[in-house]
Amino acid sequence: MTTKSETAAVADALRANDRFVVTSHENPDGDALGSLLATHLALVELGKDSVMVLVGESPLPGEYRFLDVVGAGLLRVIPEDQADRVLVAVDCAQETRLTDARLLDAPLIVNIDHHHDNTRFGGVNLVADGASSTAEVLADVFAELGLSLTPAIAEALYTGLVTDTGRFQYSNTTPKALHLAAELVEARANPKSVFQAVYESMPFPKLKLLARALERASLHADGRVVISYLVREDFSDVHALEPYSEGIIDILRAVEGVELAALIREPPRDDGPARKVSLRSSTERVDVSAIARKSNGGGHRQAAGFSSDLPLNDVIAFIVAEFTALPAPAA
Repeated sequence: MTTKSETAAVADALRANDRFVVTSHENPDGDALGSLLATHLALVELGKDSVMVLVGESPLPGEYRFLDVVGAGLLRVIPEDQADRVLVAVDCAQETRLTDARLLDAPLIVNIDHHHDNTRFGGVNLVADGASSTAEVLADVFAELGLSLTPAIAEALYTGLVTDTGRFQYSNTTPKALHLAAELVEARANPKSVFQAVYESMPFPKLKLLARALERASLHADGRVVISYLVREDFSDVHALEPYSEGIIDILRAVEGVELAALIREPPRDDGPARKVSLRSSTERVDVSAIARKSNGGGHRQAAGFSSDLPLNDVIAFIVAEFTALPAPAA
């Protein structure tokens, strides 16, 4: 959990400085992009000079296009004056997950997150591991700053909140999260438009990619583990972008009797690791972040991931072995 003093320390750092660069982790999800945009817009409302940066050419997930971070000024390269700007990293548990290590060349790093395994890499750290989302943490910061929520800020925060709680169905859906959702709707976030954009705007190639993953799904450990995979050719065959694999893991987790789900995918590009692995658990007993950390990954107890250059069968064997080594559930 976090404290009032930590929230105040972040608010003080934002008040005391004038120039910022806001960033998040690689392969950003709804909480990352929503938090990124909300922080940038809040800083602009406060009269600050702010830029958003996600370095690289990897496409952003299409379901979050409605947030229009590109139209709001997102840069895909390091700004020339990076070394003169305070870095605000949102929803990023480890500095190694930033899109470029040069972003760390800043006079001050403000780290705002909710992952329990955050490495506290900032000069100022606000890590509320009991919060539903980084969006929820930011809402507290904005309140501390006395900032009135514009409709755009409210909708960005609502996007982070609704996606990280699984549409208010995951175990991190607390009373505070639900109260915040109501406040954001009162501030003119539009739940219907967010829902339609995120969950009912699937590109047809994503549907075809999902079909391939479902066809390859296999059960292990007496049906308590489900694993599937995507190879690089799958993306090119169905004309799918890399972010189209997002969300498939949640469908695998829904299989009856499954406690751990894994999706192993070969990114459709030459740079980076050979494989990326998404892990999800459906029970508090299975801490997938602990499994991910053994391969230099991380995340939440019930949603985590890691990268690997091992062959596919070795990755599958590792996941199954780690699961079977867990203590048996209480009788």
